[in-house]
Amino acid sequence: MRFLRLLVRENKYMLIMWKGDETMKTLRDISVGESAEVLKIHGEGALKKRIMDMGITKGTKVYVRKVAPLGDPVEVTVRGYELSLRKEDADILEMR
Repeated sequence: MRFLRLLVRENKYMLIMWKGDETMKTLRDISVGESAEVLKIHGEGALKKRIMDMGITKGTKVYVRKVAPLGDPVEVTVRGYELSLRKEDADILEMR
């Protein structure tokens, strides 16, 4: 079975991705207390640049510290500092 994940941002629908017969693992799929490595940033333009300016780049280790009750925001530790990300931003980060 194939799955699609859509991101709605600024009244636009963006296909995030799927890989073969498995779904892509995003930052939102990582449990509190776990770490993962960024494989790819699927955003484009200003969104991707903003994420990268915060220090989140391919190969970066990200530790999930907290998730708000409704899943937004996600608090992570990146390169030794704490950062809060909106769930829409967490959805574009493919993790391993």
